[in-house]
Amino acid sequence: MLTRNVNDAKHTMNQRADNRKEWLEKRRGSRRLRSIAMLPTLLTLLNGVCGFASIHFTARGMNHPGSLWLEKPALTFFAAAAWLIFLGMLADALDGFLARMAGSASHFGGQLDSLCDMVTFGIAPAFLMLRVVESHFGADLGPASPAFSSLQGKLLWLAAALYVCCAALRLARFNVEHGPEEADHEGFSGLPSPAAAGVLAALVLVYGDWANAGLVARPIREVIGGTIPWILGFLTALLGVLMVSRLGYLHLVNRYMRGKRPFSHVVLMMVAILVFLFQPQPTIAVAFLAYAVSGPVGKLRRKKRSAPTESPQG
Repeated sequence: MLTRNVNDAKHTMNQRADNRKEWLEKRRGSRRLRSIAMLPTLLTLLNGVCGFASIHFTARGMNHPGSLWLEKPALTFFAAAAWLIFLGMLADALDGFLARMAGSASHFGGQLDSLCDMVTFGIAPAFLMLRVVESHFGADLGPASPAFSSLQGKLLWLAAALYVCCAALRLARFNVEHGPEEADHEGFSGLPSPAAAGVLAALVLVYGDWANAGLVARPIREVIGGTIPWILGFLTALLGVLMVSRLGYLHLVNRYMRGKRPFSHVVLMMVAILVFLFQPQPTIAVAFLAYAVSGPVGKLRRKKRSAPTESPQG
């Protein structure tokens, strides 16, 4: 009797194992990737390559801070790294736009987009900030690292690490809370990672490209060179916190570019384009800083409007 019960138990376990194995094989077959959209995928990969190239030029800029790229007098390695972040931003905007226009948006594209965003808008700007500040202060700061560094170097490294962690959390949260549909991209909860990276890259351009190109007077150049390296570390940590916050941010393209808009929008857009062509680096910096600040400012305005007004007592 005991032998029979043991055999029945073994048979039941084997049957369950076979059923689970069959279920896993069916699940793998049903989830196997059959096809992908070519052009959006290539643009997404271009975004990741731009991030990798930005890291490469940042490393070269630290090893050769006085070297110039392509013999251009203003385009240093650090500036080239910053421009590559913006090129990745353009590829990131186009891949999602083309995928939704063609109806080929998929979860595969969303996951690949987040992986490439992590490189271009998470790791690359944090590494660029570290190396620019290290290059500016030199031996006074020493190498920024979690160990064997001065207190200022450790704090700077922690700010960069906080930014990277917040970027990863921001991208993962976006994937969970949003789908590939157009309706899921009307606004953002928390500062988008491309916008956070754009703030850092734009300030690096103002510091290392625009100020050294002879386009501004020497006193202004000295103020820029003496201010931006001091605030980059604090600003990096603040941008990380804004990314994981629940502050509301507009999707500017969907808000101001899609559909029919007032004539004044066209005029303002043309003025912005002309200003950008005249002074691209400071224009980009002001635009991204204004967008980053719009979240907290909008929160305060909404809170002020919703606060009950006290009626005068007479």
